[in-house]
Amino acid sequence: MGIDDKVGNASEEATGKLKEGAGRATDDEQLEAEGRSDQTSANVKQAGEKIKDAFKS
Repeated sequence: MGIDDKVGNASEEATGKLKEGAGRATDDEQLEAEGRSDQTSANVKQAGEKIKDAFKS
């Protein structure tokens, strides 16, 4: 995985946090859940990258 993927995943996680916060602030449960989902997806991708990096070393 390249640096572009790592930056993209970090961006996806940040976007998820913003969506979750906005959903919580506006009592929009769907937006809040979508934000949590985005964060989870980004975290899974980041974990996969860390595993790949460990095998490269």
